Amino acid sequence: MAFRSFMQAALEEARAAAARGEVPVGAVVVSPEGKAIASAGNRTRENNDPSAHAEMLAIRAACTHLGTERLIGCALYVTLEPCAMCAGAITNARIDRLYYGASDPKSGGVAQGARVFSHPQCHHVPEIFDGIAESASAQLLRDFFAQRRGQ
Repeated sequence: MAFRSFMQAALEEARAAAARGEVPVGAVVVSPEGKAIASAGNRTRENNDPSAHAEMLAIRAACTHLGTERLIGCALYVTLEPCAMCAGAITNARIDRLYYGASDPKSGGVAQGARVFSHPQCHHVPEIFDGIAESASAQLLRDFFAQRRGQ
C-alpha cells in the first residue's frame, strides 16, 4: 500500500477550529487499511472541556467507530505536536504511527517538554514523524494568535 498523507484533512479541521474561535489544531485517525475513520478540531471553549483537544476527540471517535479502546495499526495525523495529555492518550490507545506538523516548544509533550514517550512508565511508543506540513500548521497558529492580539 502506497503512503498517503492525511495532513491536509487535519489542516481543514484546524481551520474549522479557528473559525469557531478555538486554537487551530486538527487531528485525523487513519485505520490500518488507510481510511480516515475519525477527525476533529479543538473544541475546548465550545465544550467547556479542557480535555477537548483535537487528538482526544479524534481518538475517542475512532475508538467508538471501531468499538474498542485500542487503535492498534492506526495512525494519527495532527497539526501540532501533542501535549503531554494527548501523548498519554496516544500511548494508551496503542496508536502505531504519529505524524505531526509544527513543534510546540511551549506545551509539547513528544519532542519538547514532558517527552512522554521517553519515560520508562510509557508502555507503548508510536513511530513518530514530525514536520509534516510544518509551515502550513505553524502559519495557522501564528495567524490565529496575531488576530487575537490585534482585537
